[in-house]
Amino acid sequence: MNLGVDLNADLGEGSGHDAELFELVSSASIATGFHAGDADTMHAAVLTAKARGVAVGAHPSLFDRENFGRKELIVTPDEVFDAVAFQLGVFQAIAEAAGVRPNHVKPHGALYNMAVRDRKLADAIARAIKSVDAKLILFAPDNTDLVRAGEAHGLQIAREVFADRNYLSDGWLVPRTRADALLADPVEAAKRVLRMLREGKVQSVEGDDVDVRAETICVHGDTPGAVEFAGELRSRLESQGVRISAPQSLL
Repeated sequence: MNLGVDLNADLGEGSGHDAELFELVSSASIATGFHAGDADTMHAAVLTAKARGVAVGAHPSLFDRENFGRKELIVTPDEVFDAVAFQLGVFQAIAEAAGVRPNHVKPHGALYNMAVRDRKLADAIARAIKSVDAKLILFAPDNTDLVRAGEAHGLQIAREVFADRNYLSDGWLVPRTRADALLADPVEAAKRVLRMLREGKVQSVEGDDVDVRAETICVHGDTPGAVEFAGELRSRLESQGVRISAPQSLL
C-alpha cells in the first residue's frame, strides 16, 4: 500500500523549539496573534518555513491570550467571522510579503473544538476563509460540522488526526483536563497512526474502535518533549514506507 500523509505542528507560539520542529514537519500552522505571536513571530516563522521547504498556514484563535486560546468563550458567528478574517488577512499579508503563499488554515484550541460541533460557528470560519482566499485548505477532523461547513463553501479539506492525543469513543479527543489526555510514547503513537492510515481506525481510551480519516497528522508544538516525539514518529512512519508531504491545493 502506497501511503502518504502530512505531518503538521502548531508553531510560532513561543515554545522555544520551533527551529527543531521545522526540520521534522511538512506543514506549520502559525499563531496569528490572538492566542500567541505577533507580526515579528509570524514573519520569522514564515521565513524559517520557506528556508526549510515547509508549507505554512494560519492558526487563528479566539481573542484570549490569557488562556492561550484554550478556554471556550461565548461568541457569535459574526464575531468569529470577523476574528478569523482579520487574522487570516494579517497572516496572508506577512507571508506574501516574504514571498510565501499560505497553504492552509487550522483553527486553534477552543475555536477548533467549538466549531467541530457548532454548525453556525463552523460556517462563520468557512465563510471567512473563502472571503480571504478560497484556495486555502481547511484542516479539520472528519465527520464534523467544521468539515461539512468547509465543503458547503467549496473549500478543500485535509482531514486531521492527532498523534499525541487520546480519543474518546464518540470520536473526539480526551479533554486536556483529564490525566489521560496526552499520548507521550512516540512508538505507540506511530503504531496508532499507521493503523489510522491503513484501516481508518483508532482505539479509544474506553477500548472501542473509532472511525477516522488521516490526511494530516498533528503534533502539538507546545507539548513537553515535542521535538523528540515528532522525530521518532516521523522516523518510524518513514521506515514503514509512509511518504511525508504537505497537501497540495487542487482548487
